[in-house]
Amino acid sequence: MAKNETRAQEVAVAEAVSRTETFFENNGKKVVIALVVLVLIVAAGYAYKKLVIDRNAERAAELIVEAQYNFEGATPDYSLALNGDDNVAGFLNVIEQYGSTPAGNLAKHYAGICYLRLGDKENAAKYLADYKEVAGIPAAIVNAQNLGLRGDIAADNGDYAEAVKLYKKAVAASDNEFTAPLYLYKEGLALIALGNKDEAVKCLERISTEYPSAVEAREAEKLLGATE
Repeated sequence: MAKNETRAQEVAVAEAVSRTETFFENNGKKVVIALVVLVLIVAAGYAYKKLVIDRNAERAAELIVEAQYNFEGATPDYSLALNGDDNVAGFLNVIEQYGSTPAGNLAKHYAGICYLRLGDKENAAKYLADYKEVAGIPAAIVNAQNLGLRGDIAADNGDYAEAVKLYKKAVAASDNEFTAPLYLYKEGLALIALGNKDEAVKCLERISTEYPSAVEAREAEKLLGATE
């Protein structure tokens, strides 16, 4: 492959958180007391959940909406979405105050994207890695995007082996016709950059076979032709 083609592909890669009855007879009173204490603990835990945890989760959800408004607007303000100001919360505010809530977890993902858009790859990688994957079909898309972005950072840093691992996980996280072909394509590019032509061809052929209507299918065909 020509040197300039290899360089172009490397550029494309870059762009591109689980007794017995006897015992009871001998220790009945202690057991009863223990059970009462346990009930009280459970009741207290329930009250704590309702009064603190649920309230925190609700408040975190309210704040993240403010940050998302600036993140997703017609003219996104990534700095404001990240840091907030005197009037609106930023993703970092949500993380600092309610980082253990679902919204706080999601804010870590968004904060990573903001840092990436602002050119701070080090903090982008840190916050994206702090995000814990969430179960469920809607969350799978976010999980895949998170892994894919981490793969992009690795590729941009020239760590193509790490990028391949992350892109592969991204495909598995949400195997659908929208995200899977994108990350398969990026995986293929990273494999080419590593000089692993055979594995790259497998990725590209999988796009053509399993996701023929995807935009990446056409690009995969072109790249397959260039690798022959």
